Amino acid sequence: MAVLTTGFFSFQGCMFEASMRSPNMEPFKQQKVEDFYDIGEELGSGQFAIVKKCREKSTGLEYAAKFIKKRQSPASRRGVSREEIEREVSILRQVLHHNVITLHDVYENRTDVVLILELVSGGELFDFLAQKESLSEEEATSFIKQILDGVNYLHTKKIAHFDLKPENIMLLDKNIPIPHIKLIDFGLAHEIEDGVEFKNIFGTPEFVAPEIVNYEPLGLEADMW
Repeated sequence: MAVLTTGFFSFQGCMFEASMRSPNMEPFKQQKVEDFYDIGEELGSGQFAIVKKCREKSTGLEYAAKFIKKRQSPASRRGVSREEIEREVSILRQVLHHNVITLHDVYENRTDVVLILELVSGGELFDFLAQKESLSEEEATSFIKQILDGVNYLHTKKIAHFDLKPENIMLLDKNIPIPHIKLIDFGLAHEIEDGVEFKNIFGTPEFVAPEIVNYEPLGLEADMW
């Protein structure tokens, strides 16, 4: 049985990052994203990514541009490795579901890979819950069903999200009676391969499954924790 752990391999005691582009990966557009999109206000940020609102010049349609800072050398810990970025893009290119965020396009420059994503402007479920303090039975039932529909779709494609939490569940429009749910942020998502044992320690401490903490083989069931 093969064992997959992280994006690194060892040789004579040294660690090397597997950063070469996958031969099956469709290349990212090597053009300035600003030539095709008007970049607007910042919507959010993480350790190595910034999300900004943008408008496609040719259509006038609005999207979210996720600028992911690339790791510049294998020895660096600043930025995201090529392997991790390609994995996220590969997964997003496979999915099409009304409860999962949609990838529109991908650009690359010297420092960043830019994902052009569906604009989800209703805010995080986390903030929605904090403001309301409690949900009606109808709201709770709808949210749970939508989340499970999205997760079930991912699992039918053998994709585990591995970072499901209220901050990664967004609302399309929070001002309607029953907001529509979108699962976002596939930075930790993996395709679970038959016969390949996958282990890793990652995720958000408050939400990780016990098998992640215990460094045990991981599967789709980790999302249900």
